[in-house]
Amino acid sequence: MWARRGLRVRVPPHAPWGTPLDATIYRLMAETQQNHWWFGGRRRILAAVLRRLPLPRPARVLEIGCGTGGNLQMLAGFGRVDAAEMDEYAIAIARAQGSGADVRRGWLPDAMPFEPAGQYDVICLFDVLEHIEDDESALRALRALLAPGGRVLLTVPAYQWLFGAHDRAHHHYRRYTTRRLRRIARAAGFEVCRSGYFNTLLFPVLAARRLLARAGRGEPEDDARMPSPLLNGVLAAVFGAERLVLPLFAFPYGSSAIAVLRRPEHG
Repeated sequence: MWARRGLRVRVPPHAPWGTPLDATIYRLMAETQQNHWWFGGRRRILAAVLRRLPLPRPARVLEIGCGTGGNLQMLAGFGRVDAAEMDEYAIAIARAQGSGADVRRGWLPDAMPFEPAGQYDVICLFDVLEHIEDDESALRALRALLAPGGRVLLTVPAYQWLFGAHDRAHHHYRRYTTRRLRRIARAAGFEVCRSGYFNTLLFPVLAARRLLARAGRGEPEDDARMPSPLLNGVLAAVFGAERLVLPLFAFPYGSSAIAVLRRPEHG
């Protein structure tokens, strides 16, 4: 049992998404997800990408691994939203966001709480797949939840050589290249509509910071903490500018990878 701000949370004997995150990570996420340059910039980018997808209006949307619900209001602009999250503390915060989303406890690959299968027009996994040991089985489970022709929009951290303290603190199994994403997506039965990278404009600075921290020459890595207001504003403006480009084409490198997958109409 875990004690979290008055909540007592029972953790499964074998946590389905790896070891559960420390409660402080969820608290920090809840406190910063509206204003932190990374969360806000990523939301603007993903909203721009979603607007370019051939989705019905309104669409049936599922977010898996919604955390404390920072994306739910944005996703509600595209239709009816369901969301799954394994952590009860995070679920309580996500339900309080006022998005109208149906947030339930569930996880990949074998504990999705929504039925019937084949009902969603788009499924979103925003920095979730790296938390799952068997990522191919997780994607295969998504295929059954999608309507024929439905899409998956996913993001993951890029490049295993950048794996560091932040990844360990957040219990990541790996970082990705687009080549690996395409390979496991096709093995899971998807068509890959597009793949590439983002967070490109800031990539040299972020990569240098990671490498220096690993060498013990920089500040300890803690990417989720809020920087000063001035720095946060500058980073938000630079990162957010990528929304003007990414809906049309992805970048050839960056600190994050993105892919749009499609369930075939037949087969």
